[in-house]
Amino acid sequence: MNMANQTRVTEFIFLGFSGMLYLRLALFVMFLTVYLLSLMGNTLIIFIVLMDSTLQTPMYIFLGNLSFLEIWYTTATVPKLLATCVSRVVTISVSGCVAQYYFFFSMGATECIMLAVMAYDRYLAICSPLRYSLLMRLPVCLRFAAGSWVGGFVAPLLPTILISYLDFCGPQKINHFFCDSDPIFKLSCSDTFLVEALGYTCSSVVILSSFLLTMSSYGHIVVTIIRLSSREARKKTFSTCASHLTVVTIYYGTIIFAYVRPPAKYNFTMGKVVSVIYCVVTPLVNPLVYTLRNKDVKKAFRKVLTRKTLLLTKSTQEI
Repeated sequence: MNMANQTRVTEFIFLGFSGMLYLRLALFVMFLTVYLLSLMGNTLIIFIVLMDSTLQTPMYIFLGNLSFLEIWYTTATVPKLLATCVSRVVTISVSGCVAQYYFFFSMGATECIMLAVMAYDRYLAICSPLRYSLLMRLPVCLRFAAGSWVGGFVAPLLPTILISYLDFCGPQKINHFFCDSDPIFKLSCSDTFLVEALGYTCSSVVILSSFLLTMSSYGHIVVTIIRLSSREARKKTFSTCASHLTVVTIYYGTIIFAYVRPPAKYNFTMGKVVSVIYCVVTPLVNPLVYTLRNKDVKKAFRKVLTRKTLLLTKSTQEI
């Protein structure tokens, strides 16, 4: 294509979800509610882990990191999704689109690695309980957490750099509610074979390797649980990792469907629907599952709430 005869695009327009105004308003209310609940739930988990010293163990340090991650993961996409529901024209600059792409996929890669690390932590706790405190000391735990963040932000760096060099000459409408990879490639007037191949390879390696590591850890956990002689011990042991397994199943199920496939088979309508699950729903499932199914978190929340109530009552009496 002769670039000299093309007009360079400087911004994109998100199409989001089409439909009548009342349908888009209903989606807006639903997405906004889920988003706010997700922010409050994940913030609450971080607050509880920081305030209660009994929860400052590897399992809950990883949980706090995951909650902090979910806040930014959902914030990278949901505001634009909400805007497309109430406005006919929602734009983003090309540079802003590239930045959104990078932060979204960085957060996604970090979550994949973090979930694998959390599964490994549960594997050590359940399969090697006598050595757990030695193998997962606090410095080791912090290195695992830091490594997850560093690895997640390094993984999409090269594809992002290549995308920043792509030319966009029109059309400028992105058939999505955020700057996902395939919609961006469809709009470029440059040769995208290299960046598509690299992006597909990076996403497949990160997703599948972390998924296999996670499933391997849970496979060993299941074998260990089956070998327990007491039925009560089996039930108690499985309950400690059932919540994590729920989050893992929902998250990996959707992202494998979305990103571990040939780019030519991408369906834009299905892509938007699946994206809602891992962009909007999954960040809410995390705090719901971990607070409603975890006795330690619920106990710590009641303890913190009681402490704050007593302090408030004491301050009121002094006044």
